Amino acid sequence: MRLTNIKDVQKFIDVVNSCEHEVYLKSLEGDIFNLKSSMSQYIAIGRLIQESGSSLELFANDKNDQIRLINFLHELNAE
Repeated sequence: MRLTNIKDVQKFIDVVNSCEHEVYLKSLEGDIFNLKSSMSQYIAIGRLIQESGSSLELFANDKNDQIRLINFLHELNAE
């Protein structure tokens, strides 16, 4: 899932934290940030804000977590 228009960073973090399994953010350069780790969250959020997320992809290991994240992204696009 390509990330765009993440305006409410705290809501994004809340959705990630509600996921039961690992959630990753991957850059075009191959950097992978485990968003379930607080340290990685800070670095990844910096990248999100800096790059507007257009070059970052979101991955989740669990199907239910993927659905949760997709629903969040659809809500953003509807706003």
